[in-house]
Formats: sequence, C-alpha cells, structure tokens
Amino acid sequence: MISANIESVRERIAAASRRAGRRPEDVTLVAVSKTFPAERIREVVRAGVSDIGENYVQELLPKRDALAGEPVRWHFIGHLQTNKAKSVAAWVTMVHALDSQALAQELDTRAARANRTIDALVEVNTTGELSKFGIAPDQVLPFVRSLEGFSHIRICGLMTIGPFLPDPEGSRPMFRRLRELRETLARHSQENLDPVHLSMGMTGDFEVAVEEGATLLRIGTALFGSRPKRS
Repeated sequence: MISANIESVRERIAAASRRAGRRPEDVTLVAVSKTFPAERIREVVRAGVSDIGENYVQELLPKRDALAGEPVRWHFIGHLQTNKAKSVAAWVTMVHALDSQALAQELDTRAARANRTIDALVEVNTTGELSKFGIAPDQVLPFVRSLEGFSHIRICGLMTIGPFLPDPEGSRPMFRRLRELRETLARHSQENLDPVHLSMGMTGDFEVAVEEGATLLRIGTALFGSRPKRS
C-alpha cells in the first residue's frame, strides 16, 4: 500500500509541476512520520523516500536509533523548543521551523561544537492565526538580518503552514506570499543566507503548493494512511 501511495503522490506532483512549467525532480517529498512506528518508516525509505520529517524530539530520537542502518535524511519539521535543540543540532539534515533568535543562537552554538553547519528554514505565519508559530511576513527580512552573525547556520529558505480548509485553493495566497518573500530574500546579500527552499504544502494542499513554487512537501496521510492516535 505504501509503495502505491508514494507512486500516486509522485504522479500528482509531476502533474502539478507540468502545470506550473516546473521539473518534478526539483520538488522533494518529505514523508511526515509523526506517530508512525519505525517499521512503517522503513517501508517508506525502502520504497524510495529518504527524506523523513518528525515533529517531536521524543519520537525522533528512538526512531533514528531504530533506523540507523537506513539512508534517512531527517528533517525536524515541528516547533523546536530551545532546550531540545541540543538533541538534534549535531546531525539533523534540516530544521524547518526557525522562529526565534534564541533558537538560532542555540542551534548555532551546538552546530559549532559538532563542527558542522545546519540548514534551517525560517517559519513564517502567513495566515495570521494566533494558534500558529512563525514570524510575521513583514518581519522576515529584519529577522533574517538579525541572524547574520551565526556562522554555523545556513538560512536556506522559508516554511509555512497553510490554512486547514476544505478547498486547497484557500492556501494559494499564503503560498504565493511565501514565494514572494523568498524572492525578497534572494535580493538580500548575507553570508549565511541561501534562500533556495520553500517548505509548504501537506496532504490537503500540496498540488497548489507545487504550482506556487514549493521545493519541499511535508506529506504524511497521503503516504502512510490515517494517522494513529498518540498514546
């Protein structure tokens, strides 16, 4: 079932890419494995999806251990508390939700100790919902400028979560706004800035996200099926 789900999602990504005049290979599928066990993740990886996204440090660490022999690129896609950054900064592929200078400072310090540079995306609250984390759109450039001194963080783009609406078209203005913000960043010269990525689009709206320029799609249900309840 998982192989068939992956094939279906990839076909939909390809169709959306063609509509937008893009290449499907420029879009990376990140399988969101929150609440799913390591064995289900192993199936996804062996079916060809190596980028795996987790929302919680307490879930990610044991899964990383269980899948140590698999070619996984781990993405931390949830809200990362500053006091938990030390658990992932030395090895995680990308942090998708950088939203404070305190978190940036901790990631930079921990990455320096590990002698590496960590890729991070600035989370932007494009919907204006108080329940969501992220930087306000008009504060993105000032926030990025404030991170200029962090030499062990590479700011490689932006992330947002669209509104949860029945019609995926409702996400289009937010995704378009994120793309415009990335274009603004691309005109700004900064040593630790290389804004190539847009992390946007989930199971309900990923085709719209591809049409609007997404390079990273965070997809769970369409790959794994219905999500088990957290215990």
